[in-house]
Amino acid sequence: MSDELYEIDSLVPHAGDMSLLDRVLSADADSVVAEVTPRLDQLFCRDGEIGSWVGIEYMAQTIGVWAGLRAKAQGRPPKVGFLLGTRRYTAEVSSFAPDVPLQVSVTQQFISDNGLCQFDCHIDSQGRRLATAQLKVFEPADIDHFIKESSQ
Repeated sequence: MSDELYEIDSLVPHAGDMSLLDRVLSADADSVVAEVTPRLDQLFCRDGEIGSWVGIEYMAQTIGVWAGLRAKAQGRPPKVGFLLGTRRYTAEVSSFAPDVPLQVSVTQQFISDNGLCQFDCHIDSQGRRLATAQLKVFEPADIDHFIKESSQ
């Protein structure tokens, strides 16, 4: 894939303070590795710490990159997706150290015709596994129809 496809802003709907990832390190049809460096001036920093629970959002945004790359490869714009649930989120630390890069890896385990996907995810830093989880996500074929039907 070209460097142009790796521009995170063109792959995920997150913007401003909610755009947490710094860059894509690698990607293929089933997986993405992204990097994020937690900073003290970021949205989720409290009392000089970035709680390890933010790792779920790092994982979800990395899945968003995977979905955005997949959409671009199919010649369509990225769609909005939803995090449905997290299984077995295990963090070996209570918080992520500021200014220390994290590598966030997601690997697709299954994808169904209705837009439901499951990913195995982990966060590493300096050769150490800091967090793991399975995330289930949903990408509706037609977001407007989905929202209309969901609100009735």
